[in-house]
Amino acid sequence: MKIIGVLTSGGDSAGMNAAIRAVVRTALTYNLSVFGIKRGYEGLIEDDILEMDYDSVSGILSRGGTILYSARSKEFLKPEGRKKAIKNVRRRGIDGLVVIGGDGSFQGAHKLYEEYGIPLVGIPGTIDNDIGGTEYTIGYDTACNIALEALDKIRDTAQSHGRVFLVEVMGKHAGYIALETGIASGAEVILIPEVTTDVDAVARKLSGGIKKGWRSAIVVVAEGDDAGGAFKISKKLKEKIGRDIWVTILGHIQRGGVPSAVDRINASRLGVAAVDMLVSGQTDIMVGIVSGRVVSTSLSKTWTQKKGVDADLIRIAKLLSS
Repeated sequence: MKIIGVLTSGGDSAGMNAAIRAVVRTALTYNLSVFGIKRGYEGLIEDDILEMDYDSVSGILSRGGTILYSARSKEFLKPEGRKKAIKNVRRRGIDGLVVIGGDGSFQGAHKLYEEYGIPLVGIPGTIDNDIGGTEYTIGYDTACNIALEALDKIRDTAQSHGRVFLVEVMGKHAGYIALETGIASGAEVILIPEVTTDVDAVARKLSGGIKKGWRSAIVVVAEGDDAGGAFKISKKLKEKIGRDIWVTILGHIQRGGVPSAVDRINASRLGVAAVDMLVSGQTDIMVGIVSGRVVSTSLSKTWTQKKGVDADLIRIAKLLSS
C-alpha cells in the first residue's frame, strides 16, 4: 500500500477534523501518500481530490465541521456513479480509503468494496451516536455539550417567567442526545423515538407538577419523536393543560462549534487505528470504541445491528423527573 484517500461524508460533526489530521499524519509516518477527497463521494466522482501533507492538517484540531467538506451524493447511489468514482480511485493510484461518516456513508463504502474490492476502513462520524459496533461516534459529545448549555440557559428564563418550554434537539431516528441532555439538565419530561409518546400522560404530568408548585418545566424532545416535532407537540399540550408552551428548536448549532476534548481525543485514536488496520490488510470494517478500547466491526453490522438506547438511562430519567 502506497497511497490512501480520506473523505468525510453525510452530516458534519465536530471532531471530524481531528480524525482527518490523525489519518494524514499517521499515513505520512508510514511513508504513505495521502489524498484528501472533497465533498465525500461527490468529490470522488468528480475527481475533486488533493494531496495532503503535515501542513494541510496543521491547526485544525479546534475547528468544527470538516476541512474536506461534506455532501450527500445521489449519483453515488447508482452503479454508474460508483463506476465513475472507482475510475478516479484507480487513476490516482489510491490503494485504500478511510471513510468518516454515518451508516449511509458506510453503506456506500461497503458497496464500493463489494463491487470493486477497494480496501477501506470506516470511522463513525455523526452526532446521533446511533452506529452499531461502537459506544461513541465523533461529534456526539460536543453536540450534547452544546445542547446542554442551551438547556441550562433556557431554564434560567423558564424559571424567571414561570414558563413551560419545549426544546427540540436533533435525532431523527435516535434519542441519545435528548435522553442524555435531558437527564443532565434536569428536564421534567424527555421524549425520544425509541419510546412511544403518550401526550395525555405528558399533559397530566405537567399539570400535576404545576399544581404541586413547579415554577417552570422543560420538555426535551428528539426531532424524530413519534408524536411529532416540537411545534406539533406543543400545540397538543397547550390544548390539554390550558396554558402557553414556549418552543425552542436548537437545530444545526448542535453540529458546529469547537470540538470537545473527548471528541478530539477519540477522533484522533480512531484516525490512527483506521490507518493501522488498512496497513495491516484489514478491510470492509469500521473502527469504534467499546468500554474505552478501540475495536473493529464489519461495516455491514454498523447499520444492520443498531444499538438501542440505554434502558437504565430511561429508568433514571423517569425516577429523577418524578
